[in-house]
Amino acid sequence: MKVKQIRNATLKIEYAGKTFLIDPWLIGQQKFGRFIDIPGTPFHTPDPVREQIPMPIYGLPEPVEEILRGVDFYILTHIHPDHIDLSPDGTIGAPLDKSVTIFAQDNSDSEVLKKSGFTSVEILAENNLGAVQLIKTPARHGTIVPMGEACGVIFKAAGEKTLYLVGDTVWYEGVQTALEKFKPDVVILNACAAELVDNGRLIMNDEDVLCVAKTLPSAQIIISHMDNVAHATITRHSMRGLLAGRGVKYLMPTDGETLEF
Repeated sequence: MKVKQIRNATLKIEYAGKTFLIDPWLIGQQKFGRFIDIPGTPFHTPDPVREQIPMPIYGLPEPVEEILRGVDFYILTHIHPDHIDLSPDGTIGAPLDKSVTIFAQDNSDSEVLKKSGFTSVEILAENNLGAVQLIKTPARHGTIVPMGEACGVIFKAAGEKTLYLVGDTVWYEGVQTALEKFKPDVVILNACAAELVDNGRLIMNDEDVLCVAKTLPSAQIIISHMDNVAHATITRHSMRGLLAGRGVKYLMPTDGETLEF
């Protein structure tokens, strides 16, 4: 298994002979203007200064063509503008090859993808892709009011370590249950503690990472979804100190870095 951190929640995963591109947010670095809002949902950060920071904060570590090369499947855990490119006309995923099979979390997201021109859309549930099995897991995307539906994914295959892509969620019983049920060897956590006024904290913080580590001490933890959204409250730099204080062992790849298991 190889896990390549692209940027934010975008990952390129090679698993049992298949290559998956996760949450493909491929727009270039934005130096001016506002972040594209989720249609119908005002995007407000708690800090009026941070609210004006254009996102993504950093560019991609390599050309889009290279990121897309060799990809067999896309997985979209949910439709938010820091997980897939949104166009002004409401369509999504403009840079992607729309003939490649894309997995969506539910029928609602599937319909958006189909209207955006994707010709092979599958719903995540328990999907068998030859040697690889994908299993959808639940998520809670907000501590106050969840910011819409989101999901995680378990990857299983003979001869491979079990991988749990936890997705955009805070620590709660759904994550704990998935850890205890599937006992993944590798766990990827979105953990910049991004927050919004109406929704609270949207994804994990250092305390949530500790909860994962205590629930499944044998798992290798990867920290992702860092340093590219203005409503984050933890950076890679501050996370190192926080997790050192909590005694948590982890891997936190830089953009463009590949981990192998």
